[in-house]
Amino acid sequence: MTSKEELYNLLNIAAKEEKITAIHQEMNSPDFWANPQEAGLKTQQMSSLQKLVDEWTEAVTEDQIHALEIKATLSGKYDTNNAIISIHAGAGGTDAQDWAEMLLRMYERYADRKSFTQTILEVSSGEEVGIKSATLEIKGPFAFGLLKGEAGVHRLVRLSPYDSDKARHTSFALVEVVPEVDKSTDITIEDKDLKVDVYRAGGHGGQSVNTTDSAVRLTHLPTGLVVAVQNERSQLQNKEMAMKILQSRLLALELKRQREEEVKLRGEHISAEFGSQIRSYVLHPYKQVKDHRTDYTSTDPDAVLNGDLDGFIESYLKYQK
Repeated sequence: MTSKEELYNLLNIAAKEEKITAIHQEMNSPDFWANPQEAGLKTQQMSSLQKLVDEWTEAVTEDQIHALEIKATLSGKYDTNNAIISIHAGAGGTDAQDWAEMLLRMYERYADRKSFTQTILEVSSGEEVGIKSATLEIKGPFAFGLLKGEAGVHRLVRLSPYDSDKARHTSFALVEVVPEVDKSTDITIEDKDLKVDVYRAGGHGGQSVNTTDSAVRLTHLPTGLVVAVQNERSQLQNKEMAMKILQSRLLALELKRQREEEVKLRGEHISAEFGSQIRSYVLHPYKQVKDHRTDYTSTDPDAVLNGDLDGFIESYLKYQK
């Protein structure tokens, strides 16, 4: 196990303490709050840095040090950001839509286990049960870094509760994970590239959510990306959140393009990220969850579907090293 002294260097604690001091000094400036949005981002950054330094200072048990070891592997530019997870039911009708809702519940429970804040931003309900799609915001330190490996196709094998013959069914759902980014990102969205639709929200948000056309759907014309948000009470708030999600997805597209260019330059094979499943959840005829990238396996799918994802997440992070 890594020692606390080794973690000091791996986590670059000295640099983080210097950054905290620098932001403190900026806050003493009389014009610090002249730009409230930028000031808010800096105070949030300082808070996140201070939390990590405090965790290192207080780490004495093996579990605490192990948790910091995982964070030490999360050095990507956006790993410390919040995460936005989108889930889309695949072909398969009722079973696939039920499976998509099971995945949504799994990530909600994972967030609960980590004491992360979670908000359902948009849900498209299935015809009978489940969901066609949903977007979930998860806020917490390193949320994106921890959850980025969940992106891909998830496969479920079970005896269908919706089949009168109780036959075995295979269902698929696509999970997309992007970092939440702020307006200071390099991604610029021109007004001429946007189609904005407003409509009456339904479902999540309470009774009053249905009384006005507060929900917002943005279509980015150059890429065809569509973002819908209905969680907030006002149209303005929903549009701001939709813009943030759209920026995040455009950033994810740009990062993917850059990775593909790097791979081409190295002459390596490019795999289709969403062309094959990353994980299988088998509930019949045996019980097993297997990640096909790392071969990490659990024989307790009930626990996994209740948010116990640490083993899969840690094995993926080690696989990426």
